[in-house]
Amino acid sequence: MGITRDYKDTINERVDSDPAFTAALLDEAVTLFLNGEPDVARLVLRDLVNATVGFEALALEVNKPSKSLHRMLSARGNPTMDNLTKIIGILRNQLGLDIEVHTKPTHVA
Repeated sequence: MGITRDYKDTINERVDSDPAFTAALLDEAVTLFLNGEPDVARLVLRDLVNATVGFEALALEVNKPSKSLHRMLSARGNPTMDNLTKIIGILRNQLGLDIEVHTKPTHVA
């Protein structure tokens, strides 16, 4: 049985209707980066950019070609810290969100 709906459509609709879901996507992307999973984090950011700002508008904001941004936010992308900070900052501002980082002890078995 094939997929009946593209997951991107689901994400776009949920972002449009659920601010908590949108905030959770940004939170998850940042958490993934900080916890050593940049490949997945870039893909989450890519979905969030597609559902909110869009790559063309983002390209104007960061003064980079949209194709470069698509590559940066692919699973094998390699954005610089400056570019990543700009992208996250633009998303944060666009969504009206602030980011707080908290640490907690690791669980030792």
